[in-house]
Amino acid sequence: MSEKISKYIESQKSPQKEICKKLREIILNEYPKIEEKMKYGVPYYNDKFYIVGLKESVNLGFSIKNLTEEEISLFQGNGKTTRHLKIHSINEINESDIKSKLNLVFNK
Repeated sequence: MSEKISKYIESQKSPQKEICKKLREIILNEYPKIEEKMKYGVPYYNDKFYIVGLKESVNLGFSIKNLTEEEISLFQGNGKTTRHLKIHSINEINESDIKSKLNLVFNK
């Protein structure tokens, strides 16, 4: 695990810190050998996913490269290269839904 990413997560306020920790745990459990690095000031994973703590929420971002329009519609936002899931509380984390979306993007 990257110490820089641990420091980034620890610097977040609550509940963002707890949300970031849980999302990181889900990603690393699903892909134990995934590359974890800081990019654009936030944790990135194989250039497929990112986690960013915001003022009121946390975004779990996904690359939409090679996804169909139907698959892209599963995510929020209107970015040309990435979309996200916006999470406001730890209770909003649906681990099976997140794993499904991670696998969709990871395998493209």
